[in-house]
Amino acid sequence: MKTVIIGGVAGGMSAATRLRRLDESAEIVVLERSGHVSYANCGLPYHLGGVIPERDALLLQTPESLRARFALDVRVRHEVTGIDTAARTLTVRDAVSGSTYTETYDHLVLSPGAAPFVPDVPGVERAHALRTVEDLDALVRALDAAPRTAVVAGGGFVGLETAENLRRRGLDVTVVELADQVLAPLDPELAALVHAELRRNGVAVELGTSLSAVGPREVELASGRRLPADLVVLAIGVRPDIALARAAGLAIGPRGGIAVDARMRTSDPRVFAVGDAAEKADAVGDGPVLVPLANAANRAGRQVADVIAGRDADLAPSLGTAIVAVFGLTVAVTGWNEKRARAAGRPHQAVHTHPASHAGYYPGAAPMALKLVFDPSDGRILGAQGVGTDGVDKRIDVIATAMRGGLRAADLADLELAYAPQFGSAKDPVNMLGYIAGNVASGDGPSVQWHELDEAVAAGAVLVDVRTPGEFAAGHIPGAVNVPLDELRDRAAGLPDAPLIVYCGVGLRAHTASRLLAGLGRRAANLDGGYRTWSAAA
Repeated sequence: MKTVIIGGVAGGMSAATRLRRLDESAEIVVLERSGHVSYANCGLPYHLGGVIPERDALLLQTPESLRARFALDVRVRHEVTGIDTAARTLTVRDAVSGSTYTETYDHLVLSPGAAPFVPDVPGVERAHALRTVEDLDALVRALDAAPRTAVVAGGGFVGLETAENLRRRGLDVTVVELADQVLAPLDPELAALVHAELRRNGVAVELGTSLSAVGPREVELASGRRLPADLVVLAIGVRPDIALARAAGLAIGPRGGIAVDARMRTSDPRVFAVGDAAEKADAVGDGPVLVPLANAANRAGRQVADVIAGRDADLAPSLGTAIVAVFGLTVAVTGWNEKRARAAGRPHQAVHTHPASHAGYYPGAAPMALKLVFDPSDGRILGAQGVGTDGVDKRIDVIATAMRGGLRAADLADLELAYAPQFGSAKDPVNMLGYIAGNVASGDGPSVQWHELDEAVAAGAVLVDVRTPGEFAAGHIPGAVNVPLDELRDRAAGLPDAPLIVYCGVGLRAHTASRLLAGLGRRAANLDGGYRTWSAAA
């Protein structure tokens, strides 16, 4: 049996090598239109900044090494220009010789990836993308000309990594983002922390606008502003590369990717699709989703090989767990954010916490912001986000694992996580999210979100700051009354006869205050995440 794989890198090469390990007799051909079939594209921005000094460190395998170890027929600079599913043939163009030939297959795996979005604006041909090794080489050559200013269009993961590494090279960098925040998977109150980190490190951020023209040494924005730009990098996003699939008559899904079933079969049972071009099942909601992440592509590539080899292998729905470094911050997400739940009309509850990365009394503890989104009717975890300097990665990974295992939000309190003061706390930040969620579910912790506060106050609620007078004087929410927690019991009778919203720095003291007030017969809710969350979002 002959399997042809269109496209290498994560999905395609995982499929090829796994299939070889399962079937020594299989004929396996990999056709890759670029000059590199196996490379670490997630590392490309870090070579720009010199963090990864050697370009060759990004090149994982070559056609020669893959032939030697796996007996694979890997052909780089070979572009498939057509698929005949009825005849099971491919039309292939050899970019080196310029010749065209026909290749047959018994099974076909599509792994063409995704293509950078290029806006239709004047002068855009001067801009660079950063998706392939060839893109990297072109950018390195551009940097050799000693540019002083750069504009990065797009505030997603790759855009921010590129901006950071261009800044590391000494360029004056501006990130231009059409949305009102960078990093769309974050909710705005956490994205605000990233904005501050970018600006603190000398990266300007232009939100709510886009490129309208690219000139020889500047760009013009839709807002009318002009920015100096010796170098322009497009990181606006990617679109599934579905041209071949569409031309071959294969079904395209509602998200614009190649439609596949749980076993990665397309509408033609002999043709499979994996990686960024294929839609995946959404682990949180109904329907498909696009997940352009390397781990998802690797997993799908491995499992499609199992299916071709005759094994049972349904691809698990995707959570979209992802992480990125932005200068000194770590930003990680899994599942849905609150914006997405609200847009889908799905019932949801959010809780925030601002714990230290490990026990506060042990040197080096660093603050982080964590947010959990769950269904208030059954406690199902919908997603989580984290921003901080240390320890964010393992907390999001724990929550992603809990989601995969079907744990509910309150169950996080029962997780037995490794503890020593230099690694965590006796009540780990993940446990604390579980405690807070449990309090909300039981009615012991009614809360108000930062974006609900103005409406609640307008409806007659009274805002009570239970921090110390010194904290209150250093900054507080306008209109708040300061009644320190340790004085609240004695002064509660003097508070207005109205619903009360209490807040402190991060929510812990305010929870105690809300329970105290409830015990005195008052209606009181906690401002979730406290002053720290409100001040970041305000």
